[in-house]
Amino acid sequence: MSDERTPVSEEQVPAPDAGGPTRKPPAEAIAEARVRAPTRGNRKLETFLDAVNGDEQVRAWWYMTQVNAERLGMSDHSWVHMQIVLNIALRLLRLLLRAGVEPAMVADHGMRDRDAEVVVAGGALLHDTGMSIHRADHEAYSLFLASGALQRLLADAYKEPERTVLASEILHTIIGHRRRGEPYTLEGGVVRVADALDMAQGRTRLPLDLGHEGIHSISAAAVDEVRISAGEERAVRIEIQLNNSAGIFQVDDLLATKIRGTPLDGRVEVIAKVEGETEKRLLSGFRLS
Repeated sequence: MSDERTPVSEEQVPAPDAGGPTRKPPAEAIAEARVRAPTRGNRKLETFLDAVNGDEQVRAWWYMTQVNAERLGMSDHSWVHMQIVLNIALRLLRLLLRAGVEPAMVADHGMRDRDAEVVVAGGALLHDTGMSIHRADHEAYSLFLASGALQRLLADAYKEPERTVLASEILHTIIGHRRRGEPYTLEGGVVRVADALDMAQGRTRLPLDLGHEGIHSISAAAVDEVRISAGEERAVRIEIQLNNSAGIFQVDDLLATKIRGTPLDGRVEVIAKVEGETEKRLLSGFRLS
């Protein structure tokens, strides 16, 4: 069964070691990869997560995704990233459902909210598998890798034709997370935004540590904490605590772009604040070359 325990409140986005897991041989590395999330009694979600955790190919894709991320000097894209996106996505979806927003699994297929949870879980856990091949167009590569895996990953939870419906909706969330993905469904919008919210406590600061000083790396390092809660005027409130005002670029360029034009547009309020009287120094100097 999936672990129901969470080390922090659901409002606070988890932020483990920003560097990701220590590199080990493939067999050892994938043995440690095990994603967890609060399933709240959703048996189909539990069954799906158990299938993912027991699938060596999926965990090997996560391993290779991180290898390529390190080759490119990128932030953590290991199974830790997948787990964080999974937990954020479920948090977002449940807040939207609580506010009465109907997911595609209910509106279009007459299924249940709990099936929508499986869809966002699938998208969260498989959205970057294509990066095991190459970063460029990785969203498209993720489609054909995930397509082959989903039949077996969903087999214990769903029969046909529902299994194919779930697989198709999961694939929609995967392609929808690219920069101009334009997801049609609430579930697709949730995965798209959840991916962008893995930014707390230096999760995206690795390029800066490697000496790549630019607005993207500087703004990413300025994010300290992300909290997700029910909003007062909108379904979801996202609060981003910054240590430097440069982080506003990260919020506006990355997060706002991910929200605009999706079914989450108009249902999420984003508030970014710089805490403290002084700002953290992130840049030693800059020379235009």
